[in-house]
Amino acid sequence: MHEESLGNVIRDYLTGEELVETSYEELRQGLARMLVEERGYPRERLTPKVGVCFPADGSTYTRMVDLAATDEAGRTLLFVIFCSGEPGSYVRESLAAARVYDQGPVPLVLVTDTRDAVLLAVADGREIGRGMRAVPRYADLPGLAGPIAPLSDEALDRERRILFAYSEMLSGGCCQGACRPKARP
Repeated sequence: MHEESLGNVIRDYLTGEELVETSYEELRQGLARMLVEERGYPRERLTPKVGVCFPADGSTYTRMVDLAATDEAGRTLLFVIFCSGEPGSYVRESLAAARVYDQGPVPLVLVTDTRDAVLLAVADGREIGRGMRAVPRYADLPGLAGPIAPLSDEALDRERRILFAYSEMLSGGCCQGACRPKARP
């Protein structure tokens, strides 16, 4: 299944910007609302549609991450990735995205379909929690987000190839990637 425009415009919960309503945008908006209203994330510490950009296949490739949460110093502690299938099947791709982020590896990644979730420690890929109760409170992020060393050039290249392969697996399908929302630069 891919993302399609529903022909309406909605207001982004975090930024107030007008967005095209798509088959997945309401779910992204619901995730942002839950993080702020139920888990204590300050709105200004959440950024929607963050681009993970890297060289691939002769050009710059960007994989969009639905939400990124930062601490007061601006360090990204958590990526939230919405998936349209069973969250466990998106674990490897999500770990790769967190590992190749150009501002340094992101220590935590949450993969969710909004009904189920998997919280992962990026350094070793370990599952920290499962289910919607695994969605961390903002106050708990620093304790969960342990240190993570930058990857070697070889490891970084491997993770880029993994992310590109997973993300592009279906790109030649019905819409050649046209249904994908664009990440913020």
